[in-house]
Amino acid sequence: MVDLIRSGKAPEVIRRKGAEGNLPLPLEDKIEILALIATVSDEGLREVALETFQRWDGGELRRLLASPQTTPAVLCFAAQQVLAGREDLRETLLWNPSLPAEFRDRLQLAPDLQAAEAEAAPALLPQTEPLPPLPAPQAAQDSPGPPEPDLDPASPADEAGIQLLAKLAAGEQVDGVETPAEVTKRDDELTTEERQTLIQKVGRMTVVEKIKAALTGNLETRSLLIRDSNKIISRAVLQSPKISETEAESYAAAKNVSEEVLRLISMNRRFMKSYVVTRALANNPRAPIDVSLPLIRRMNDRDLKGLSLNRNVPDVIRSMAIKAIKQKEEASKPKLLKH
Repeated sequence: MVDLIRSGKAPEVIRRKGAEGNLPLPLEDKIEILALIATVSDEGLREVALETFQRWDGGELRRLLASPQTTPAVLCFAAQQVLAGREDLRETLLWNPSLPAEFRDRLQLAPDLQAAEAEAAPALLPQTEPLPPLPAPQAAQDSPGPPEPDLDPASPADEAGIQLLAKLAAGEQVDGVETPAEVTKRDDELTTEERQTLIQKVGRMTVVEKIKAALTGNLETRSLLIRDSNKIISRAVLQSPKISETEAESYAAAKNVSEEVLRLISMNRRFMKSYVVTRALANNPRAPIDVSLPLIRRMNDRDLKGLSLNRNVPDVIRSMAIKAIKQKEEASKPKLLKH
C-alpha cells in the first residue's frame, strides 16, 4: 500500500483514509503514509495528514521512532513535526542512530533557537514532490538494502488490478465480485473433494476474483495464488491480514515462487521481524543475492554454520557466511594486554 501511494496511483479514497490514519495497516506503514501524503501538492490532504500525526498516540510513536529499522524518511518527517509541537518525540529521535545528521543537529538546538530557525528557514520537507532519499547511517551503508520493486503496471489490466487491490485492502466493498464458498471456508473444514475442486475453481477465476480471494481467502487458496504468474495476485496474497508467521516462513523457503514474491517478503516489516522468516529467505537459493546478503548479519552462530555448508545457495552467500563466522570467532578471542 505504501508503494502504491508513493507511485501516485492510489485512488483518492485511499489517500484520504491514509491521511486520516484509517487504513488497516501496521503502525510503521501508517506513519510512512502520513509522511508521504504530507508532501503532496493537495493542501487539503496535506493538512489532514499533519493534523493526524500531531494527535497520534505518543506511546505508539515513540516505540516506532526508537527503532533503528524505521526508515530515514519517517524519522525526518517526525523531526520536522517536533518543530510543530511534538516535543515529546525529541529525545526518542535523538537516541535513534538512524536519524540523519542534519536533522540531529537541528533537534539538538535549544527549542527557542530552533523555533526561530524554523520561521526563518524554508520547510525541510518539499510540498510538491515525494520525500527525497536521505543518507542512511554508516552502519547501514555497508550492505545496501534491496531495490524497490517495479510498480509500473505492464498493462491496463494490471493498472485496474492495482486499483482494486488498494480498495479491497482498505476494506471497501467491490460489487459483482464473487468467490466460491471453498475459498473462504475454514481450512480444517475443507473436505478432500473440496480441496481438489478448489484448484480447478481458482484456475478459472478472473484477475479481479483472484485478488479478492487472495485477500479474503483461506490458507489453501493463498498457497495456490502465491504461485500465480501475475505479480498483482501474489502481491495481494502477501497483503492478506490472515497470513501467519508460519505461512510467511513457508513462502520465504519455497522454491516454486517467483523472485518477486521473495523480494516483497523481504520488504515487509511484519514478516521480517520474525527470525524464522529471515533464516528461510537467507537459505532459499531462489532469493536474489541483494535480498539474502544483508540477512547474514542477523543470523545466529548455528544457522550461520548451516548456511556456510548449504551448497544450494550462491557461492557469495556461503563465502559471506564463512567470513561472518571468522569475524565472530576473532571477536570472541581474549585480547592480550600490552605492557
